[in-house]
Amino acid sequence: MARHTLSVTLGTQRYEIQRPWGETDGVGMISDVATDAEGRIFVLLRQDCYTDPESPAVLVLAPDGRREHAFGAAEVADGHMLGVSPAGLVHVVDRDAHQIIIFDRHGREQGRIGERHRAGAPFNSPCDVAFAPNGDILVGDGYAAARVHRFSAGGTPLGGFGEPGTGPGQFLIPHAVWVQPDGTVVVADRDNCRLQFFSPEGGFIRQVVDTYKPMDIWGDAAGRLYVTDQVPRLSLLDAEGGLIGRGRAVLNGAHGVCLAPDGGILLAEMNPRRMTRLRPV
Repeated sequence: MARHTLSVTLGTQRYEIQRPWGETDGVGMISDVATDAEGRIFVLLRQDCYTDPESPAVLVLAPDGRREHAFGAAEVADGHMLGVSPAGLVHVVDRDAHQIIIFDRHGREQGRIGERHRAGAPFNSPCDVAFAPNGDILVGDGYAAARVHRFSAGGTPLGGFGEPGTGPGQFLIPHAVWVQPDGTVVVADRDNCRLQFFSPEGGFIRQVVDTYKPMDIWGDAAGRLYVTDQVPRLSLLDAEGGLIGRGRAVLNGAHGVCLAPDGGILLAEMNPRRMTRLRPV
């Protein structure tokens, strides 16, 4: 039982901080979290395949945080981020295996994008995955590349954009990607300490520099953006990137963030290893 209750406020909405939250026991750091349309919560555990015992990489929780099942022990080597497509498929970014692995919600593998263990075919330590309104898949690539790739929902390559550098349309670790309801692509250009906004075709629109090493992005139906960074902060931005509110909800920065259907915010923390939930009050 907590000795005190803490809260943060984003704009006009106040949240109670609940931590640790959910049944997240397992091997590895809590690297990311995502939800599907039914409110299921998918928690990604990042493991060291050389030293950790084989263990599920994805935990599936009920909306109240109870553990339902887990999967991915045999398939995922180095899970970094994950996302759930409009069709309900779970896409796991297997970073240093240079691949996206696709599962259904039960953990049955449905396909893969990229050639495993082949850097540059097309990924080189990819970071994140996101989905356009039409189901297209966007991948932020990555720790050893500087590009955003686009694929059809079936995995057909549709091109991409980006190159190394500090100018508009250039990246220094495109660590997270989000697609707004109008198709605008938002990239957390982490080590350039900015967010960059692009047209669906990859044309540069604007940048927001009021952030320090942004880690992850999640958006709502209105196009508003929830952004974690390494200050550590959680920021709520309007659809154009204007600041609505900001708070310190975690101790060392959340590597992943997502919204729950009930309006709560879930934060994946690697150190200390835990999930934090922000409950609207």
